[in-house]
Amino acid sequence: MNSKPDTIGLTDLFASRRYFKKFETITSHLGRVAGVMEAEGDLNRDEVKILTRYIAELTFTFRALSQKYLLVGRDTGRFFGSLAIDAHDSGFPAAEELITMASDAQQAERHLDGMASAAELKKQMVEVIISDRQVPTKLQFALSQRLYYEELLKGTLFWPRNDPQIVWTGNKGDDRRTFRVHWAVYDSQVNLPIVYMMELEDSGRVALPKDQRRWPEAQAHLMAQSLGALKLVTIAKGFDEDFDDLHPKRLRRFHLGPMYSSAFTKQSGPISQVLEAARAPAGQDWALVWTEENLLSERVMTERSGWFSSVERQVFALDPFTGRGAETGATRLDRSIVLPQRAFQALEEMNPPGFGSVRKFVVSPSGRVLRY
Repeated sequence: MNSKPDTIGLTDLFASRRYFKKFETITSHLGRVAGVMEAEGDLNRDEVKILTRYIAELTFTFRALSQKYLLVGRDTGRFFGSLAIDAHDSGFPAAEELITMASDAQQAERHLDGMASAAELKKQMVEVIISDRQVPTKLQFALSQRLYYEELLKGTLFWPRNDPQIVWTGNKGDDRRTFRVHWAVYDSQVNLPIVYMMELEDSGRVALPKDQRRWPEAQAHLMAQSLGALKLVTIAKGFDEDFDDLHPKRLRRFHLGPMYSSAFTKQSGPISQVLEAARAPAGQDWALVWTEENLLSERVMTERSGWFSSVERQVFALDPFTGRGAETGATRLDRSIVLPQRAFQALEEMNPPGFGSVRKFVVSPSGRVLRY
C-alpha cells in the first residue's frame, strides 16, 4: 500500500498493539459519552442506540485490523505491510485500510476454505516449539490471518460505506408519516468515521421503506452526498429539491474524531500541548474530539410545480448567533472533547483559548464518564 504523505505505517510490533489497545479503550468510553448526552437531553434513547451501534461496529473493525496486523514487524516469511494511520490530521487508520478490509470481506470464505483450522494451527505450533525449539512465527501469522477473516465473516463492522437505514417514528395524519434515516461513511478526505441522521416527513402514497422506486433512489442520493466537505444545508436542500414528497426537517452529522495522542500523532495546536504537559502514563495520553453539526427546518414555503400543482420546500435555519451560519451551513455546531482525567487536569491548568465553549467529557480511572 502506498501511504499518502500524511500517513505513517506502524511497523513496530509493540507500537501497533498499543495503538489498537488505545482505540479499544477509547471506543469503550464513547457509548458512555452518548449515555451522558442522553441523560442531559442532548440525545434521545433511539439516537443513542443508533450511535452506540456504529461505535460497536467501529470497535469490531479495529479488532479485525488488530488481528490482520498482529505480527507486524516479525519475520512471517512474506511481506505483509503495516497499518497505515493518518498521524497528521485524524489519528485514525487511513481510509485505504477500510477499503482493503471491505474487499477482503468479499473473499473471506474462500480464504478460510483454504486454511487449516485454528485447532490444527495451534497443534502444529506446539509441535514446532517442542521438536524444533523455535518460535512458530509463520504458524502464528497463519492463525492471525485466519482470525482476521473470521472477524470479517461475522459482519457488523464499520465499512467505508454504511448504507442508509430507516425507522418509522410516527404519523402526522393519514397521509403523512415521519421517519428517521441514519447512515455512516468513513470519509476518505479526512480519514474519520462520520455518522448522519435525518428526520423527515413522507407525504407519498406508499410509505418510503416500502416504495420500491423512491427508497433506493433516496439511499443512492444520500450516499452520493455524504462528503465531509459538503455543508449540511447543501445536502438537505439537494434532497428536498430532488424528492417532492419527502421533507427533511432535521439533518445531523457526527464526526467521531480526530484522536490525539502524544505517542502516535503529530497534530499541532493546544490539545497536543496539553497532552505533552499532562505526561500521562501509557494508555492515558489521548483525547478524542466529537463534533455534532445540526441543521433544522425553520419553516415551509410553497412553490409551483407545473401548471396546476405546488410542492413544499423547506427553509433551513442557519446559526444566527455566531454570524457564521452561512459559512458552516448549519443551525448549530457543538464541539466536545473526551479525555482521561489527567489530561483534563492539564487542560484546566493551561486553559488555552477557544476551549471555554467546548464540552468536556472526562473519563475517570474507574471508567466513569462525567461532563464538565
